[in-house]
Amino acid sequence: MKKRTPEDAWSMPWDAPLVPEFPFTFRNVEVLTVSYRTTPEAIKALLPPPLKPTSDLVLIHIYNMRDVEWLGSYGECNVMVGAELSKKVAGGYSPYLFLDSDVGLAHGREVHGQPKKFAEARVEVRKDLLVGTVTRNGIDIITGTMGYKQQNGTLEDFKKATFDFGVNLNYKVIPHIDGKPAIRQITSRKLSDVRIHECWTGPSTVELRPNVQAPVFKLPVVEMGTGLYWRADFTLVKGSIIHDYLR
Repeated sequence: MKKRTPEDAWSMPWDAPLVPEFPFTFRNVEVLTVSYRTTPEAIKALLPPPLKPTSDLVLIHIYNMRDVEWLGSYGECNVMVGAELSKKVAGGYSPYLFLDSDVGLAHGREVHGQPKKFAEARVEVRKDLLVGTVTRNGIDIITGTMGYKQQNGTLEDFKKATFDFGVNLNYKVIPHIDGKPAIRQITSRKLSDVRIHECWTGPSTVELRPNVQAPVFKLPVVEMGTGLYWRADFTLVKGSIIHDYLR
């Protein structure tokens, strides 16, 4: 590991950094992705301008992160809606993200600008059913289900039917110590070196329970959609700033 000094610190504490630099790799990630339709008004209310919605679909990815450099093993959930910036960059905007890793939480907020909060997320097999749950404050705020490995699918087909969730858009907000804006950006990052081990599809269900500290219920379920169960390796690399509010 490169020895750091206060002058070139990447993460604090500078002599024992909390978060890794790019790139770092996720291995054997197990994902349950469920989709549903919500109201266009609900999506618009959560999108920071100049981002615009591209659909009325919501994707919820619930991950078992089994082997991640620096981070180890943990659970995560990414709630995404389709969005674009002036038709130049399109992908999935994350209004809510949850996980139970202090390293992942800090990296997501400090580097990507992701709105990560602490919660317990997991995917498990219950007999013939795949079940994904996200729990915060003792409340199962998200429960997603899909039949166990009933039909082969592909990420490409699923993206065509929904949106390109491999491109993640975030609103990065960091203030100066005096309270003035330091960073106000729309950031973008894309998963790289994606290697799919298996992929299954089928009907899915989503249940949302209200929690004021994790208000996913603000994206109400109007119609259930298709789900995807997949295992993969991928690498997280440097992203880009696609809009800077302070310039």
